[in-house]
Amino acid sequence: MKGTNLGEFEELVLLTIAALVNDAYSVAICDELEKHTGRAAKFGVIHAVLNRLEEKGLVNSSLGESTSARGGKRKRYYSVTNTGKAALVKTKQVRDGLWRVIPDFILNPSL
Repeated sequence: MKGTNLGEFEELVLLTIAALVNDAYSVAICDELEKHTGRAAKFGVIHAVLNRLEEKGLVNSSLGESTSARGGKRKRYYSVTNTGKAALVKTKQVRDGLWRVIPDFILNPSL
């Protein structure tokens, strides 16, 4: 397993998988990311990140049932592993800690 440090986009994809629970496949992940970030995500980029997250042991994937609507192709679903959950919690703790130590006047435009 590679390191579990998360890049910004990896974190967003991992959070999206967690939010989608049992419906996290590439198209749904792209749609959800765009809905929340306002940025269009390309499938190739999403697939590269999903592969990297799986190599790091942060997500697992499994194939769903084939459907006639997809020409018999099966969707690949993703889920967050315990290691992935721990990485998300750690990342949130670091971010929250940094937010707490920023003086109010730094981020307040009226000061």
